[in-house]
Amino acid sequence: MLTASERYELTTLFAFDASSASPLSWVALACALLYLAGALSLWRARKRWSVLSTLSFLLGCLIWWAATGLRGNAFAEDLVSVLLFQQITLLVAVPPLLLMGAPGRLILRAVPRAGWGRPIRRLALAGYRSRTAHALLHPGVAILVAGIAFPGLYFTDALSWVLALPGGHLLLLTLFLVFGIIAGAPLWSLDPLPRRPSFVVRLIDVLIEIQIHALFGLILLRSGGAMFQWYAQDPEGWGISRALDQAIGGGLVWSYGELPLLLVLIVTLSKWRTSDIRRATRRQPQEDADLDEYNAYLAQVAERDRRPHTQENSR
Repeated sequence: MLTASERYELTTLFAFDASSASPLSWVALACALLYLAGALSLWRARKRWSVLSTLSFLLGCLIWWAATGLRGNAFAEDLVSVLLFQQITLLVAVPPLLLMGAPGRLILRAVPRAGWGRPIRRLALAGYRSRTAHALLHPGVAILVAGIAFPGLYFTDALSWVLALPGGHLLLLTLFLVFGIIAGAPLWSLDPLPRRPSFVVRLIDVLIEIQIHALFGLILLRSGGAMFQWYAQDPEGWGISRALDQAIGGGLVWSYGELPLLLVLIVTLSKWRTSDIRRATRRQPQEDADLDEYNAYLAQVAERDRRPHTQENSR
């Protein structure tokens, strides 16, 4: 444990201490190593695999590890702002990077079809084709996740109840990461999905999530006292009030939590425009052919109308 004087230094939040690391941080390292092993196996076999996808996934694992493996993890049960930083990171910052790494494609390409790879491939394909996966990718799930993750958890003070459970902090972080991946898959995944919502639905999802985060952050910013039973007392040894701690958390939700959603909004609009251009490009040859055919028809009609006049003039 750190002394009270050491707690005044914010730099201690970003130092590494194995005793403070969450078990979830070691899962991040394991995922990074397994992904890298799969990518290297493809490259050694002279098979193509995107370097950008690899860097994206590894960066996601690094941020995941930093959010759960540095010393700040030990203070998340003392400072609601630290807990919110972890949850925002795992909910909206890490999932896009992991999903753009296309881990599903990597499994299907790097794992051998026979031997030990066969059950892994079967499990991956079964998960892809399952009704559960199809249901979790419903557009309403992303909105439900945004509502439960912050307003539902904090405004009902269910947060205090979960933190009071053995391993409650670990449970919270795990759920936020899983929910973030589920909600982000339709927007960011480069893997084939059993269902993919339209661009209109994606925009509606993102706009609703932005409003939910904005409202939640505003309430925390304007809170005048402790809002949660678990964080009822002022944080000891930090020299700040609980209201300021909550306001810092609200500021994180407004800034750090909204930025990834704004990026999603921009990317979705860009993909929508690109999709429309491609669709128009595919339709253009057919439309040109239809126009040529129509012009030929008009020419034939005009020629038939001209013949009677020509015959009358010749007489």
